[in-house]
Amino acid sequence: MNAGLKITAFAAALAATFGTAWGVGQGIGPVVDEEPPARHDAHAGDSDSARPDTSENPAHAEHSGQPGQESPPAGGLQISENGYTLDLRTPRLTAGRTTDLRFAIRGDDGRAVTAFRREHDKELHLIVASRDLNTYRHLHPTRAADGTWSIPVSLPRAGGYRVFADFTPEKKGAENLTLGADLAVSGTYAPRDLPAPDTTAVTDGYEVKLGGALRPGAARELKLTVSRGGRPVTDLQPYLGAYGHLVALRSGDLAYLHVHPNGEPGDGTTAAGPDVSFTATAPSSGTYRLFLDFKHQGKVHTAAFTVRTGGAPTAPVPDTTDGHGH
Repeated sequence: MNAGLKITAFAAALAATFGTAWGVGQGIGPVVDEEPPARHDAHAGDSDSARPDTSENPAHAEHSGQPGQESPPAGGLQISENGYTLDLRTPRLTAGRTTDLRFAIRGDDGRAVTAFRREHDKELHLIVASRDLNTYRHLHPTRAADGTWSIPVSLPRAGGYRVFADFTPEKKGAENLTLGADLAVSGTYAPRDLPAPDTTAVTDGYEVKLGGALRPGAARELKLTVSRGGRPVTDLQPYLGAYGHLVALRSGDLAYLHVHPNGEPGDGTTAAGPDVSFTATAPSSGTYRLFLDFKHQGKVHTAAFTVRTGGAPTAPVPDTTDGHGH
């Protein structure tokens, strides 16, 4: 493939199934921008991302859970659900140019929703992830009185992104929703492979180890242990109402998993590290990307992992997470 291929915004939209991007803006959370790991034992065309994997095809999800168990619905695959619609008013951006990313949540009457229930310290959580899952951004936009959300973003890499809005309307009986929409960016496009599975991630001088496993249709504990300089970190600071925030995305269609922390700061039983525990259920077998945000010494850091449901990880690959810009 020729390097530095130029694409237009329209072509970037067509490339949304395999593009990549990196978001930078004010008032935002952590960012991950992975460089592709060195390939020692694979030949061109032998990578998992180059071969069709039916386990990641949503069409096979209903057949891939545990017998007798019901897999939870995946979020982020629909732009409309339960009478609410994600109206992404900035569906295209130009690489390297700072632009306000604007959107609204509309009800079934077509009006922008202006009342939201605060969850994890925020009315709404916005996640931007590249289609290849090398890039992750947790954003906290500002809502105007008319219901329009916005945040300035600069995306230097061309390709396809998925934008997720995670929220709960302030309405009796309303449930938490995650709606998703595609975002395209024009510029120089270069595809990247999904990082290889590993149980250790290194970010900003911190080492995070992942314990536990995702299982289709079964709730399982995921325990992440944070250390620095070979010593356990026991003074994590609360971030979004917990000692860690975990987002899981399924490779292929970027299905969004709702992951819940076990315990909370100040409950008398949850320690401030080094272990941060979550309960998660995979909606299907396949490959997933986990992003852990944690706060220490006033800064938010992100550790990223690639995992496969029900399988052991391959040989460790260094995690080149870029933690700058928090």
